[in-house]
Amino acid sequence: MTAGPILAFLEGEGPDGRGRTLFEVLAFNDVALEQTHDFIQWLFPLPEPSGAIPDAPVLSGVDIQAIRDSTLAQCALAAATDRMVAFYRATHDWLMPNDHNHLRITRIIRSLRMLVGDEQADAFKAAILARVEETRAPVSARSRGYWQTA
Repeated sequence: MTAGPILAFLEGEGPDGRGRTLFEVLAFNDVALEQTHDFIQWLFPLPEPSGAIPDAPVLSGVDIQAIRDSTLAQCALAAATDRMVAFYRATHDWLMPNDHNHLRITRIIRSLRMLVGDEQADAFKAAILARVEETRAPVSARSRGYWQTA
């Protein structure tokens, strides 16, 4: 069994489900990141289907190992993490009790934990929680709980 299209996307060799390259997605401005809802599943894939985007990729065990072993995919995940940290630092619409970005944040933490490691997942989570604390945002305890257990 070979790795699927998600590895090719993360290695910059194949498109996502909409024909976009990794580099095009990473170049989205903040408005595009907020308004586009089908990229996060490609940047931060999981082994279960997306509730929001039914045709999003689903990781297999082969995919997970191939992504862990791929220097290019690891670089892509680092770049994607940096881009999303910058997005969450620069925007404020998500700093409310409930927002679709809270689900994205949970996905990012879970994906990083599985594909990169605990240190990177915890660093992303810490950056998000620091932004919530510094702005005194009323993010729900439920969302915070999902982030803590992701």
